[in-house]
Amino acid sequence: MIEENSVEAIDKIDRQILRILQTESHLTNIELSERIGLSPTPCLRRVRRLEESGLITGYRADVDRKRLGYPIMAFVQVRLNQQVESALEMVESAVRERPEIINCYLVTGDSDYMLQVIAQSLDDYADFMRNHLTQIPAIQNIKSSFVLGNIVENGVIPV
Repeated sequence: MIEENSVEAIDKIDRQILRILQTESHLTNIELSERIGLSPTPCLRRVRRLEESGLITGYRADVDRKRLGYPIMAFVQVRLNQQVESALEMVESAVRERPEIINCYLVTGDSDYMLQVIAQSLDDYADFMRNHLTQIPAIQNIKSSFVLGNIVENGVIPV
């Protein structure tokens, strides 16, 4: 088992596995084992160990939001009336229910939360703001910044 928060516990081969799987998670174990120069059984054992340790947290397909009909993306800064547990719970519960919110972060600085929101149109975004986000009593202030283009998206974590 790999110790939690222990970078030293993984070796060169583990790092190679992590680098490859971040961009090519669809590889079969045989393809991965060939790429790293290890036979399939020990390769699979290493991948399973990385999964069990929590270094690999899952696998997913990246989809094109625009082709799925969501060309609008905004980052929304949310400031609360007061930073108390009940307000945090209220906001976090409400944002988990909204499919438009694809990411939500508790942050430091001028805001309490940073939301990543997608919409099919500016009208849909306005509807989301008017009928959902602004209706959360714990929210004091909302600032939106619309994405004009992606420079780096789903970056690879250096291993």
